[in-house]
Amino acid sequence: MNSTGHPKGLYLLFFTEMWERFSYYGMRAIFTLFMIKALQFDKVYASEIYGSYIGLVYLTPLIGGYVADRYWGNRRAILAGGILMAAGHFCMFLSASNYDHLAVAQPLLFLGLGLLIFGNGFFKPNISTMVGQLYPESDKRVDAAFTIFYMGINLGAFFAPLVCGGFGDTGNPADFKWGFLAASVGMIISIASFELLKNRYIISPSGEGIGLPPQKKVKNNNQSGVSQAQLKQAFTWISVSVLLFCGFYYLTGSGIIGSAIFTVTIIGPAAIITDKTLTSIEKQRIAVIYILAFFVIFFWAAFEQAGASLTFFAEEQTDRRFSGFEIPASFFQSINAVLIVVLAPLFAFLWTSLGKHNREPSSPAKHALGLMFLSVGYLIIAFGVKGLDPATKVSMLWLFSLYLLHTIGELCLSPIGLAMVVKLAPAKFASLLMGVWFLSLAAASKLAGILSALYPDPASPVRPQLLGFEIANLYEFFMIFVILSGLASLILFFLSKTLQKMMHGLH
Repeated sequence: MNSTGHPKGLYLLFFTEMWERFSYYGMRAIFTLFMIKALQFDKVYASEIYGSYIGLVYLTPLIGGYVADRYWGNRRAILAGGILMAAGHFCMFLSASNYDHLAVAQPLLFLGLGLLIFGNGFFKPNISTMVGQLYPESDKRVDAAFTIFYMGINLGAFFAPLVCGGFGDTGNPADFKWGFLAASVGMIISIASFELLKNRYIISPSGEGIGLPPQKKVKNNNQSGVSQAQLKQAFTWISVSVLLFCGFYYLTGSGIIGSAIFTVTIIGPAAIITDKTLTSIEKQRIAVIYILAFFVIFFWAAFEQAGASLTFFAEEQTDRRFSGFEIPASFFQSINAVLIVVLAPLFAFLWTSLGKHNREPSSPAKHALGLMFLSVGYLIIAFGVKGLDPATKVSMLWLFSLYLLHTIGELCLSPIGLAMVVKLAPAKFASLLMGVWFLSLAAASKLAGILSALYPDPASPVRPQLLGFEIANLYEFFMIFVILSGLASLILFFLSKTLQKMMHGLH
């Protein structure tokens, strides 16, 4: 490997993550369609389940990160997560096989979702953390490495809707099971390739194995057991958690799952940054992670509409006819992924080139750019549907334009965020803080489900409301995301220089 190349381990992690993301995005491509077309759930209920599932998928990495840092190491956590996810997709296959018997299909659906949620919690933060560990400290190739790694994610995400949607989204409810089975096979390929090659390629610059279980510390007899101070601290955190949960549950109507997600999203980061062993500089760097994670919530709440409201839009109000063939609605979720595969190398080259000339934007500035592109994407489609009758179907070009701008925004934000966590996190909290980063996606995903439930359904006599205002049409619905992401972008641009100073020399 030369100074401008990348370790071979990066490409193994690329391949492993590609197949894991194939399974995830393949399932997501047909998930809401399965609920509304096979199980006959209404859009509001399907959106709630979708938001809760995606939210919990990004909540459990906090658990997986903690277990890996303290006990298992990254490798064991990835194996456990992969097995759970393969089983979860198979349960979805069994659920879809019994779609006409709701008493059987629904419990299997929730069992499958549960296995996927916990499996992802062990898998996701640990494979992302290992990418950064392949490089020496302060190596300028890390942002480019994460962009390449991110291309692997989206290569899997590109094929997933085509394969799983091609097998499952055929118009026949009985076929959804084949899409879920394909997702299970993808997960098996992912974990098998990692297990076979990890010892050879997943090594540090000095040649040592990465992701091994942490060395056990010898206990001091004088420090055995739990101290009174630790018990008091635990009681304090539990009390605050209960108060926050009750506040979210009774004041915002977020439900049990939503309230739990929002509570942990606050308590988890607070518990870490109050650790007394952290230095002042470490606390400031962690604070940067937290602040950017807050703004990322607005990005993903809008972006995750791809699997919910934008799928409804593709299914019902997009003219999908092409050369005498009607494109399945699930296929549209491949647009973002194929654009990532095409554009990711360009962005990797761009960041590397700018870095050589010391002109690369800071991580906070890149996040602000991502939010801006997201806002413009929704602005375009909002004007595309303005004044149109609900029965009128629009050109596929509107959705393509939205996904193109969202992809550019994603490349400015998501891989950069992963790289930033690796660079800023203290080594002892590396996987745990990666889990915290995914907490922002948990809160955003639950919020995405809540916002998707506002999608105006022409067939329903009841119009959804947000803060007392009726959402009468698609223009008003899409403008919600324009405003949320646009304001977040402006505020983050304003804060970016301050945040850069708090990073203390790390870009």
